[in-house]
Amino acid sequence: MSAQLQINDPKIKPIETFRDDFTYSNSPEAIRRFPFPFHEDKYMYSVNIEPHNVGPAGSVFAPAFDIDEHYLSEIEERRRVLEEDPGRCAVLPHMMEAQWDTLELLMTSLARDYPQHFKLERNGDRWTWENRLLGIKDTFTFDDASTLPYEPFEYITRQVQGDFTLHGQRNNMLYMDGGMVTCQADWSLQFDLGMDFYEWHGPVPKAHEMGIFERALKYLLNLQVGQPVRRLNWTMTVHPRMDTSPENYHKWGIDRSQVTADNVGELAHLRVELQSLFRLPRSNAIIFSIRCYLISLNELVTVPKWARRFHRVHKSLPPELADYKGFSGYQPYVIDFLSQYDDGAPTSPGTQPD
Repeated sequence: MSAQLQINDPKIKPIETFRDDFTYSNSPEAIRRFPFPFHEDKYMYSVNIEPHNVGPAGSVFAPAFDIDEHYLSEIEERRRVLEEDPGRCAVLPHMMEAQWDTLELLMTSLARDYPQHFKLERNGDRWTWENRLLGIKDTFTFDDASTLPYEPFEYITRQVQGDFTLHGQRNNMLYMDGGMVTCQADWSLQFDLGMDFYEWHGPVPKAHEMGIFERALKYLLNLQVGQPVRRLNWTMTVHPRMDTSPENYHKWGIDRSQVTADNVGELAHLRVELQSLFRLPRSNAIIFSIRCYLISLNELVTVPKWARRFHRVHKSLPPELADYKGFSGYQPYVIDFLSQYDDGAPTSPGTQPD
């Protein structure tokens, strides 16, 4: 299922790369709809969970699952990662019902939000799925995995931007019971598979002592069908590289030593994850969508408000958090670069560009 297809849609860019020559970039429209995550001029740690219902038209929050100009590029990158390492998609055997839940949620959401690109026809248990962006049209029997080229979870998540993890709920705990994880920020599905909520969040500094994860788990255990929630998470990445997995650390770890005062604007990228969680109706599992957005500092500073605020956020960031997120070595270059664009003026409320 390769994305070697050119689309007659000016909003979908031809395939760009997230490795080797790194041809990825954002159009002016993509920059302005970037999910900038900072509401104030200093760093504040919070879970920041809110309802994931319809957001402002055209924003990344408007659809259930955002499809943007980088669709072909990200689908092709996923295909390449899975070709090199099929273990990046793994689901425990007892989660088959959750796999079908996921397929239904993604298909119905995409067909509703992007009818020009996706179509779903249901005739009893005979379903026909059409993905015009990838030239796919398949008829299959719902609840019969033998009628699809892959298991249902892998089949549909190969066609959607972002990573996905499946979480079973048992004994007042959530477990990492499956995932499609090809663009993660330095964590491993193979390592975390089967872990409980506290185990896979173990490395995060400060949050445990603040009781944040206890509150978050209690909240998620009560998540209801039809009431999804979302939050934003962020870090920094060198190059527009999607796959910063531990398995491939030998390929990208050296990137951090390449950042200098002269190239930081080009190489350093703000990486934001739009994380959304949906309760699945049949299995009672939770699907966790981790949609990644990348923007270089050169692109970010074209929005003056963001440049000023991001400078102030970095100056107030606890050192242990910069260490955990992996950019403490080049953070001084980031701060110096951003300082050129901080004139001391106040910033307006909210995260949207002025």
